Amino acid sequence: MASDSSGKKTKSGIGFRYAWNGIRWTFLKERNFRIHTIAAVIALLAGFIFRIGTAQWAAILLSIGFVIATEMINTVIELAMDHLSPEQSEAVGLIKDIAAGAVLIAAITAIFVGLVIFVPEIISAL
Repeated sequence: MASDSSGKKTKSGIGFRYAWNGIRWTFLKERNFRIHTIAAVIALLAGFIFRIGTAQWAAILLSIGFVIATEMINTVIELAMDHLSPEQSEAVGLIKDIAAGAVLIAAITAIFVGLVIFVPEIISAL
């Protein structure tokens, strides 16, 4: 069973509605999530413009998923830590820093994937 936003227990089947609510909330409330989403849209548009191959699409889509998922996990960790320990805590700060570091690693990886795929395409278009 899953809880809806009011806390009532409901049967959710697979739970797509709740998952979508989480994605929507994160998009509306988290600036970095919106930034990553914009970057994803730019990468997707570039993929269409340059007509990249199947393997390149796979790399781009996996990179986008990696960044978006780590950003959402980071958001969950921050919310949980703030809820469990509203006072300043060195341990909580470190936990949040490590989670943010995971997002940074995912984003840097995605940037390198994008460079490997799109720089040759841009150079050949010149």
